[in-house]
Amino acid sequence: MARHALLNNVAHKNLKVITRFGAQFGDNIGTVLAFPTEFGDIQREYPIFFRKDPQTNEYMAVALLGLQKDENLFLEGDRWDASYIPGIVAKGPFLIGFQERSEGGEMKREPMIHVDLDSPRVSETEGEPVFLEMGGNSRYLEQVATILGGINDGIAAMKDMAALLTKYDLIEPVNLEIKLDAQERYDVVGLHTISDEKLRNLGPEAVFELHRSGFLGAAHLVMSSLNNVRRLIDRKRRRKAQAASAS
Repeated sequence: MARHALLNNVAHKNLKVITRFGAQFGDNIGTVLAFPTEFGDIQREYPIFFRKDPQTNEYMAVALLGLQKDENLFLEGDRWDASYIPGIVAKGPFLIGFQERSEGGEMKREPMIHVDLDSPRVSETEGEPVFLEMGGNSRYLEQVATILGGINDGIAAMKDMAALLTKYDLIEPVNLEIKLDAQERYDVVGLHTISDEKLRNLGPEAVFELHRSGFLGAAHLVMSSLNNVRRLIDRKRRRKAQAASAS
């Protein structure tokens, strides 16, 4: 059960965050949200797909981490084995909340950093300090603020990108049927991708609109990221070989 609180350097002066990784922190999951603002980094490591939010019926992008729901093939002990960690993971127990304030007689929603005090990463005895001794923001908190800003922008960008991809009927369902050997296979369902054929055959007006919005490049990043499915399978095979060797 999450317990969100507005972050401040008085109530949370001793707050620390454990930054190592592990199943105890909820890191052993098969997919995490990804955002167009980080597709350039994501596509170098992870396959990018789309899933439909069951509540809103809107498309959201995800980075595939494993072949099963509770499998993260990038998790190596307490280490995340990749050059880029998705923002939704790197942000730790922090999130953006909104606070209303009056400006010029108008009420405006201002983004503010909140923290989940019930997160297993939150501590007062170990981890990265959130605030400096005199109350200023630590370097770690400054990094988190940058990540949260990217996520906040990415949420809006994802809505706009999904709307354009849907407008031109570019999203199609895909089932990953992965066969490791004669006995072991995995079917990863519920995923969607961009139709390569439809993308190549877009008319000039559609190409211009996607290019002007910045989402044509993002669509190509999604397509190129699919090469990482093979790398994910290789990770699975190595993990299986390690387990067999250990037993």
